[in-house]
Amino acid sequence: MSNERRKQFGAYLARLRREARKSQRQLADQLCALSGLSTLTRNEVSRWERGERVPDGWLLMIAQALGAPAGDLERAASYARGEPLPVEALSPAEALSPAETLGQLLPPDDLLLPLESGGGQRIAMDSVTSLAGRVHGLRLADDVLAGGDLLAPAFRELSSAVRLYRESSHTEDVGRGLLIQIGELAQISGWIASDAGHHDRAEKAYRLGISAAREAGDRALVGHLAGSLAYQWSNIGREQEGVDLARAALDEAGPDAHPKARALFYDRIAWTHTRAGESQPAMRALGEAHEALSAEASGEAPQWSYWVSDEELSVMDARVYTELRRPLRAVPLLSSALAGYDATHAREVALYRSWLVVALADANEPEQAAQEARRVLSAEVASERTAERSRVMLRHLQTHADAPDVCSLLDDYGHLLAA
Repeated sequence: MSNERRKQFGAYLARLRREARKSQRQLADQLCALSGLSTLTRNEVSRWERGERVPDGWLLMIAQALGAPAGDLERAASYARGEPLPVEALSPAEALSPAETLGQLLPPDDLLLPLESGGGQRIAMDSVTSLAGRVHGLRLADDVLAGGDLLAPAFRELSSAVRLYRESSHTEDVGRGLLIQIGELAQISGWIASDAGHHDRAEKAYRLGISAAREAGDRALVGHLAGSLAYQWSNIGREQEGVDLARAALDEAGPDAHPKARALFYDRIAWTHTRAGESQPAMRALGEAHEALSAEASGEAPQWSYWVSDEELSVMDARVYTELRRPLRAVPLLSSALAGYDATHAREVALYRSWLVVALADANEPEQAAQEARRVLSAEVASERTAERSRVMLRHLQTHADAPDVCSLLDDYGHLLAA
């Protein structure tokens, strides 16, 4: 039996369950009631969704419990078992939505399964509230500190949160709240790890977060995590995969996601298309981001989207224009953004200034570009992203090495290109 086909079936089953608004435990309980057996557990449903097993013998009851077409489930299960299907049969590729590419990101070992004993300390919603405060505190710390400074405390918090979920006993509502906070904590931890240059560790955190957010039924948070991973992929040589995942993230979040969240997802789509060298889709996505942010909101924005604003969208506009070699559009936007940017956000200031350097060089203003570059290089930020942007900036300025200011800059900092 193809392991990949089983995983596709598992992703399909997980989508049907989420669309029915049931947890894995609720589905297991309903299947027990329908079958008259009491042996099926949440763990077994989790194994189906991870692609470890195909639920032979349960398919008709699963269809009944989830309100899904039994024929579609049977055909998808046949495909997962490696059986040939007639041409007219529904293939898993047709059965799955584009967002099911996310199903392939679930971690192979479910770290969120409760311990078999399940007899730990009983916790209440105040534990979720306390964890949420620490998660947001970590986000705010990331605004003023870099990945190298926060990596260890972030992953300590993530490990502690997973341990709390697995080892405690709690109501379903408290459990869902913990899963959401684990998802949010995994996102900021992954972001911090990526900033520090620990890309494998970041991806593992994002995958764990996707698993938690999916189990909690928080589609917007799934999109946030997947979009964060897509952003990383686009920056480390996996550009087309980044495009596909960024679009899957938007699809997963759905049309009812808060305008701030949708604006963020479109911005990431714009960046991934830019990194893939696809200018027209990138420009369209920028316009869709601004349109999304201007839409009327019918509820509170997710706390993780607190920083999304017209000003931040303009910065992404400028970064895209810079990468697409449209400096006359980029320079005014970056100059305006940096003039009013909070100086305590040292990493962002250095990153945005690095794009200004490239745009100024492309606009044939090497002297001003060199002046701005010195400001970037003199900043001490424990961020691998900033270090890589510094190298990009210096390589770009090498085309203007005949300008005295640029020549002097390369004499002073050219050694960084060997790093």
